[in-house]
Amino acid sequence: MLKQRFLRYGLGLALTFLFILHASQHLRIPVINSLENLAYDFHVQISLPENVDKHVLIIDIDEKSMSAIGQWPWSRDVLANLVDTLFDYYKINVIGFDILFAEQDEDARDRILSSMANSPLADNSDFQQLYNQIAPSLFRDQKFANALVNRKTVLGIVFDQDDSSLRKGTLPEPVPDFDQSIINSFSFIRAAGYSANLQLLQSQALTAGYFDNPLLDEDGIFRRVPLLQEYDGKLYESLALAVTRAALKDNALKLGFSTFDEASGEKSLEWIYIGPIAIPVDEHAGVLIPYIGKHHSFQYISAIDIIEKNIPVDILQNKIGLFGTSAAGLLDLRTTPLQAAFPGVEVHANIIQGILDQTIKHQPEYILGFEILLLLILGLALTFILPVLSPVWGSLCMALAFAIVVTINATAWNNWQMVLPIASPLLLILLLYMLNMTYGFFVESRGKRQLTHLFGQYVPPDLVDEMSRNLAEINLDGEIRDMSVLFTDVRNFTNISESMEPKELTEFINAFLTPLTRVIHHNRGTIDKYMGDAIMAFWGAPLEDRQHARNALISGMEMLQATQQMRREFRQRGWPEIHIGVGINSGPMNVGNKGSEFRVDYTVLGDAVNLGSRLEGLTKTYGVEIITSEYTRHAVPEFEYRELDLVRVKGKDKPVRIYEPIGLIEHIDISTRNSIKKFHHAIKLYRAQKWDDAEQEIFALSQSEPKRSIYMIYLDRIAYYRNHPPGNNWDGVFTHTQK
Repeated sequence: MLKQRFLRYGLGLALTFLFILHASQHLRIPVINSLENLAYDFHVQISLPENVDKHVLIIDIDEKSMSAIGQWPWSRDVLANLVDTLFDYYKINVIGFDILFAEQDEDARDRILSSMANSPLADNSDFQQLYNQIAPSLFRDQKFANALVNRKTVLGIVFDQDDSSLRKGTLPEPVPDFDQSIINSFSFIRAAGYSANLQLLQSQALTAGYFDNPLLDEDGIFRRVPLLQEYDGKLYESLALAVTRAALKDNALKLGFSTFDEASGEKSLEWIYIGPIAIPVDEHAGVLIPYIGKHHSFQYISAIDIIEKNIPVDILQNKIGLFGTSAAGLLDLRTTPLQAAFPGVEVHANIIQGILDQTIKHQPEYILGFEILLLLILGLALTFILPVLSPVWGSLCMALAFAIVVTINATAWNNWQMVLPIASPLLLILLLYMLNMTYGFFVESRGKRQLTHLFGQYVPPDLVDEMSRNLAEINLDGEIRDMSVLFTDVRNFTNISESMEPKELTEFINAFLTPLTRVIHHNRGTIDKYMGDAIMAFWGAPLEDRQHARNALISGMEMLQATQQMRREFRQRGWPEIHIGVGINSGPMNVGNKGSEFRVDYTVLGDAVNLGSRLEGLTKTYGVEIITSEYTRHAVPEFEYRELDLVRVKGKDKPVRIYEPIGLIEHIDISTRNSIKKFHHAIKLYRAQKWDDAEQEIFALSQSEPKRSIYMIYLDRIAYYRNHPPGNNWDGVFTHTQK
């Protein structure tokens, strides 16, 4: 026992060590990372804020706007008009463009007219007059650039991490106040190339920010975005960071860090400050996107409604606007924890909102140490506690550990704005629990094998598991229980056996005993014994069965159905048809191990058992396939029955009513039920010695059902009793003198 426990200790410690290696990043276990991401996504989904005072809105290139203005891209003079309207009429605070303006906005007509104006036509007053009239519609880039001047306008750029030859357009000014030594102290994402805006536009805009995301997770989901990237030894802002700084007066940028190696001076970035606002970031300046809701959580305003001034001024006044699109075919969609198709412009909006509201979650470097410590405590505690606990207490211990980890995690998320690891500790708890329960299962299965060896010849295998959980119910010493017993026997088996060779006979017997046994096992029955072609089975032991009578009766009915199928199969094999008789009785029986010191059988004894055997024998007499006693009939009232007789069987003084079960009442058609009622009425007339009336009704029934033997039995009895009246004290009982 001690050796087995030490084995469990060793496996538990090894599992704990494996998880610690993963947490310390010495060993990568992808499934844990995937589960951690799923847990984070789920936490985001269930903790969305209910009421948010939104600082950001989306200026939308929608279908309505394109219908009025034309397909995208729009002329730059349209954009100039839009910018002028936003700042001059609506007094918006900042506009950020989630769009790249890398190409000039001119066509061949512009170039032709411009060259003509500088040709000999320069002295042509008529041409110059006409040219001056249309000149304002030319040079649209300049007009757009003029609209950007001295306004809080932030353009978009894209960095590329692979292509160093990509250098298109003009970059904005880098973030000031950070020299090369500071930049080299941290692990910023380093870009190789870029696509930026026209120099004319960039020089007039306030600044620009990138909208690419080099911190995209392996599963393609936007969970974090870097706020700073390095290019050519300088730092550049993301679009969200640049727009946020443009919206604030106190917008000086500072870095917050911890020094984790005093000797080398290595630092780990933890915060980016915009004036008094602290933004938690990771070592790559990445920020966890603080989603406030699904698509359209922010207000979308149609661009054409702004140009036509259809929107109330107070909706846009002093707000932060992001220029994006919801039009089909233009959507810049991202996969996020909330939705598989989420507009990219709303990713920036969520980051800006989170920075201003200071709701961005923190995942600092020292959480690594917390995870290792938590795994160590959980691993050691559960490794040494679970092996000494019962399954119930072990389950409670696991549930408690789960609750503690979840509570700490939820508290950190909601109260401290901190993201703690949850997948690795929960998975470790689960695996340690499964390790110990699996061991317990194998130990228990050994006990089940012993139980199966003891009861395998009696009970169906699927009850062994239930028996192992209810050992207190099993009494091998003998007791009186209310049970049901079933006997079945093959008709004319002697003749059948004489027509077969021994080997074929054995195959024949197995062919019909197997499906009949399967029926008994399926209905929770226990095989008492096989007697050549006969089967004896009972219900209600070794496990108590309150539905023993019903299960026994259903077994009998299904056995008759099984023999119908067997008859078809046997004909194909050239074997004789098989017919069986079934007798079922319910009542008190003595059950337990019976035998000698050399051999014992788990069996049932008693008058109720003997009656069941007699009933099987009576099936031949009454020409039916199945007979139940009145005791089984009363225990299963949902069945329809045909009363056969009131009999006194051999060896019994007390008479008993016997019945032929027909089927569930709701499945019996009206004509059959009417026939049964007429027969029952005829039996009453018969027992009242009204021979003529009884004979008339039974004869009528025999004409409609000529193959039913019971009618002829009663007609013969009536004929006999007419000539030999039973007397006034006759109780209607028919005494059988044979088994």
